[in-house]
Amino acid sequence: MLVVAGLALIALPVACGMFSRAPKGATMLADFKPFMTTTRLDGFRRDIREVNDGVRESKTKAAAFLTRTAPAGSKPFAKRFPEFADFAPQWPPINAHMTSLIVRIQDNLPNYQAMAALPSFTLFPWFSAIPGILLLVLAALALTSLPWRRIRVFVAVLGVGLILAPVAFQMFSRAPAGARMMSAFKTIETRRQVETIQGYFGTIGLVQGAIRLQIAPALERAGLSPAEIARRYPALTELDRNWVAILGDMTPMIGAMSDNVDNYQALTSLPSFRVFPWIFVAVGLLVAVAALAPDPRRRRPADSAEPISPQPRGAT
Repeated sequence: MLVVAGLALIALPVACGMFSRAPKGATMLADFKPFMTTTRLDGFRRDIREVNDGVRESKTKAAAFLTRTAPAGSKPFAKRFPEFADFAPQWPPINAHMTSLIVRIQDNLPNYQAMAALPSFTLFPWFSAIPGILLLVLAALALTSLPWRRIRVFVAVLGVGLILAPVAFQMFSRAPAGARMMSAFKTIETRRQVETIQGYFGTIGLVQGAIRLQIAPALERAGLSPAEIARRYPALTELDRNWVAILGDMTPMIGAMSDNVDNYQALTSLPSFRVFPWIFVAVGLLVAVAALAPDPRRRRPADSAEPISPQPRGAT
């Protein structure tokens, strides 16, 4: 019984691929940690609002001023600033997409924190394999002179410990929260999504360059000093001034998303987090049942040698 239970516990993480997949989950959680804070996520939302305000002010107030003050016979605004004009209609869906993405991530911050509070995913396969190895060791000890009742106590303590582990680690609440985060990230942590966001920032960078190198100089040529531009167009000025900081803030997050697409996929291929605490309970019950096994050294009556009946006198 001990041998069968031990081999089953060792086979479980192997069959689920946990030794290779679980550490990838630990890597993903560690890589996301710097960005999964209220302060950092609020900063991302502020960055998107700043881009939105700068773009909107450029295409309305600044565009109207430059059109009104343009010399007679000048090209229309869209012809003078084609990069910005091409980008302007693209921005509303980009803004909606990026804002929705950040909101969904922020909504799952408590789920991430619950997931990160679990024991390291690198350890998860060993929570099954180590008890299995211990059962095999105890089975070997059962073949020695060590009293079976003492071995039985060790097995029972091991089983009860595994049953209580989900309670100690608060897995019954944290594991379902992790499952909710993994479900929410299903459409976020994909190669296509990451490449789309990377494309957004490449496009926004071109537009910021148009603001810095074309629109702002055109405002100066129209007679506005830098101080007047800052006063009249504060959002445009802030976007131009803070673009490098915005890029530096968002780029590492996008890089972490890109680096962890495969890790996310590996984690989703494991059993659902909702069943993780019940795996502990099932393993613990299996070990506890093994403690009820009879002493393997005790000879059964059927195995005992039958006494030889004496032959009657006179028998040949």
